[in-house]
Amino acid sequence: MTMKTSPMLTPLLLFLLFSLAKALNPNCDVHDHGSTLKVFHVFSPCSPFRPSEGLSWEESVLQLEAKDHARMQYLWSLVARRSIVPIASGRQITQSPTYIVKAKIGTPPQTLLLAMDTSNDAAWVPCTSCVGCSTLKPFAPAKSTTFHNLPCSAPQCKQVPNPTCGGSACAFNFTYGTSSVAAGLVQDTVTLATDPVPGYTFGCVQKATGSSIPTQGLLGLGRGPLSLLAQTHHLYQSTFSYCLPSFKTLNFSGSLRLGPVAQPKRIKFTPLLKNPRRSSLYYVNLVAVRVGRRIVDIPPEALAFNPTTGAGTIFDSGTVFTRLVEPAYTAVRNEFRRRVSVGKKLTVTRLGGFDTCYTVPIVAPTITFMFSGMNVTLTPDNTLIHSTAGGITCLAMAAAPDNVNSVLNVIANMQQQNHRVLYDVPNSRLGVARELCT
Repeated sequence: MTMKTSPMLTPLLLFLLFSLAKALNPNCDVHDHGSTLKVFHVFSPCSPFRPSEGLSWEESVLQLEAKDHARMQYLWSLVARRSIVPIASGRQITQSPTYIVKAKIGTPPQTLLLAMDTSNDAAWVPCTSCVGCSTLKPFAPAKSTTFHNLPCSAPQCKQVPNPTCGGSACAFNFTYGTSSVAAGLVQDTVTLATDPVPGYTFGCVQKATGSSIPTQGLLGLGRGPLSLLAQTHHLYQSTFSYCLPSFKTLNFSGSLRLGPVAQPKRIKFTPLLKNPRRSSLYYVNLVAVRVGRRIVDIPPEALAFNPTTGAGTIFDSGTVFTRLVEPAYTAVRNEFRRRVSVGKKLTVTRLGGFDTCYTVPIVAPTITFMFSGMNVTLTPDNTLIHSTAGGITCLAMAAAPDNVNSVLNVIANMQQQNHRVLYDVPNSRLGVARELCT
């Protein structure tokens, strides 16, 4: 089945946001309830991290694509052979998260915005004592009666990179981009929606040097010992789901649902695969890709899971556009082009890293990711990016960039939008169901 789309109907991201946000006043003070948190896009009118001035459609696409390149480099650093797992994400996450949630830390509670990251474990926040942080609203430990530093003897001190004990409190250092970061390992009460979690362990950033300065906190949704899942297992049973709002949604709010209660019943699952070298990442078995009704010819090794090399397919909340290894992407792209151009003479152009763009309206085929036990069929809203001014339509996928891990396929957040993605870690499975997220 194909769907007729027009580039005049679906402008991307900032072009629509900045042209309409001034005339609208979305309710940014909606309270979280139960164990469900509102999820905002970083460019939402409710986000303090949105650019102060609007970008053109082309500028916004090129900016996101460039940040995706950095994200892929970061993911490669995770699956590569290494003895230390970083506690924080790379510069592309700390400078420009894609989706953010509100959390309350301390007693009395202080509201902070944290970037959602399924490929990281621990949480961290810039603190008022931080030297070199450009944070709009840092966490103030001195104002919390439940805050305390963890001693060097704490077992958590062995779970962070480069721990140091100049005094009695545990501290650690990590680097990303051109920055070096020093943080203290601390505990305080963290409240998510209406659920308080006493004694939550996180990093309190004290010093940052270099040009990659963190601007907000991070909430790690991976599977490591310092992750949200590990620290709230008694409360949420290592289960969560999210529904990411479309870029076109004016108020840009989705939801992060914690715990097994109220998760969808009608949902198909695929098994989660375990990579002992990077147990946090959510690997799944992608067996084939269908464009329209045709399953494209992809070499099996391009999709195969290999814990030794890090090869395989992951779901990631921080990458914007899906990246496939070169043989897989080429096969999908070529069949997409063939279907679009049936009976027509169309000129294919490119925009930045996107090599399949058109300057006329097209009839786009659906693209289906075929996993073990589960198919996910994407409509053009998940597979195409459009402009209004220039009349450009592009396939919103790309090959993995050169000089990064060419064996990792990443199912990114644009392709996850308007789907409920359920992470059921106790049963080692991931589910996807179509859902309007706003």
